[in-house]
Amino acid sequence: MGHLEVRDLVVDIPGRADGQPLSFTLAAGQVWGVLGPNGVGKTTLLHTLAGLRAPRRGEVLLDGRPIAAHGRREVARRLGLVFQERQDGFPATVRETALIGRHPWLSPWQMESGDDLRLAEAALARLDIGHLAERLVGTLSGGERQRVSIATVLAQAPGLWLCDEPTNHLDLHHQTTVMALLAERAAAGCAVMLCLHDLNLAARWCDQVLLLYPDGQACWGHRDNMLVPSVLEHLYGQRLASREIEGARVFVAVP
Repeated sequence: MGHLEVRDLVVDIPGRADGQPLSFTLAAGQVWGVLGPNGVGKTTLLHTLAGLRAPRRGEVLLDGRPIAAHGRREVARRLGLVFQERQDGFPATVRETALIGRHPWLSPWQMESGDDLRLAEAALARLDIGHLAERLVGTLSGGERQRVSIATVLAQAPGLWLCDEPTNHLDLHHQTTVMALLAERAAAGCAVMLCLHDLNLAARWCDQVLLLYPDGQACWGHRDNMLVPSVLEHLYGQRLASREIEGARVFVAVP
């Protein structure tokens, strides 16, 4: 359903020297976690992969073609982006916002169909916000607004998901709900990349991990090779203790 190839990519971060070129493939069925301290460029990387920012060097291929060669509507049908912070420019209800996810599939001036409405309402129900459908988004809590954003992309039905801190503002139960949803999308053939701060979420839900360092270096690979204390302590400059609980690694900062 989705395939994103990165070739010798250097993300353009103003005022910063070139970092290590990135070359990897985000393939169907994979869940990638992007980890690193604040300010290393995780959000900028996602925006570059989505075609919203030009790279300094290298290229991003969406389904085998440079992403810039795709029309924006075509990109939107294939790729969904969950922002860390959502800015709502005009008053809209939760249902109206979720329906925005269906717009890439409509012709200009075409109204949403009954099928579009059913997809949007199913997405709201999946994120446990169906009861908020008539509420204005601006009246919601941060966690509710985050779930509306994710439901909008779910209604969009892309093959590729790029998510910037998708569990931002969420309580423990809804963190698990969202991560399980993203894992389900990968199991259904989507490709998923997440910027995360929580090592334990990455250890539980991601199979591939990309580590971004403050000096511009990077490394990537399978979770079992990347999520080890010696590597992560160097990444964050923080001592860590690690244990395995119910088949997943758990990390705790050590003073």
